[in-house]
Amino acid sequence: MAEIKFEIKETIGAISHSPKGWSKELNLISWNGKEPKYDLREWAPDHEKMGKGVTLTVEELKSLRDLLNGMGL
Repeated sequence: MAEIKFEIKETIGAISHSPKGWSKELNLISWNGKEPKYDLREWAPDHEKMGKGVTLTVEELKSLRDLLNGMGL
């Protein structure tokens, strides 16, 4: 399997932390040198290991924001 390269351009924040030290974070990440996207996934404390996640464009992130705001949480 080809190596995945990433660069965290901006750390937005952590949503939660596990007892093992992993954190679920929203970051702006460039994957394999491409245009950065917003990314939500779990990370090991040193950011060397990661769990499965989802990447979102600015438009998708705005749509998600609107959906969440409409839920009345």
